Amino acid sequence: MKQKKKIWKKIVVIVLIVGAIGSYFVIPDVKAMIDRIFKMFATGDFAVVREFVESYGAYAALVSFALMILQSVAAPLPAFLITFANANLFGWWKGAILSWSSAMAGAALCFWIARILGRDVVERLTSKAGLQQIDVFFEKHGKLSILIARLLPFISFDIVSYAAGLTSMSFGGFLLATGLGQLPATIVYSYVGGMLTGGAKLFVTGLFILFGVSALIVLLRQLYVEHQKKVEK
Repeated sequence: MKQKKKIWKKIVVIVLIVGAIGSYFVIPDVKAMIDRIFKMFATGDFAVVREFVESYGAYAALVSFALMILQSVAAPLPAFLITFANANLFGWWKGAILSWSSAMAGAALCFWIARILGRDVVERLTSKAGLQQIDVFFEKHGKLSILIARLLPFISFDIVSYAAGLTSMSFGGFLLATGLGQLPATIVYSYVGGMLTGGAKLFVTGLFILFGVSALIVLLRQLYVEHQKKVEK
């Protein structure tokens, strides 16, 4: 019975994915919209994302939520552009809530796609080399892997979500670690995004460096603790 249920889940998810991909090729409006979204991300300019989201008026928050989920599944589109745009458009704390909740939804979707469809499909959605790197990271850091990965801005948020779904970890544990680990970055990016103007690029660059160094310190501390445990054994 469980095996049958599992097969049906796979069929449903595959049909949805194939349907989504197929709509891009057969429906001109869908193709035009997706192409526009990818070009928007390619600019690397949060103001372009802000204008796109704002253009939907009362549905702006819903569009932003959908964009975050799209970038989660279509790794590795830059999520921080959406976070900056949300904060700049809705205010830093409302933008932070929107960015955090939509990132959580995207992470959950990636987790379940991986858990239902397995590694072969995930490798096609992400990259084999990227997954292997995360596998090694998981082996090194054990139960704290998700929390540490979420604190480090240079580790792909989306690939970690996919990789987690391929492990035996519980969904609840994954969601808790993701929520806690993602919160500091979301708050920082949102606070900065709420103040961003065209002349703030140098400040943002400095902030990213500071955040990266802080995250590196966290990682080095974890490595030191693990090394000390091994020495004590």
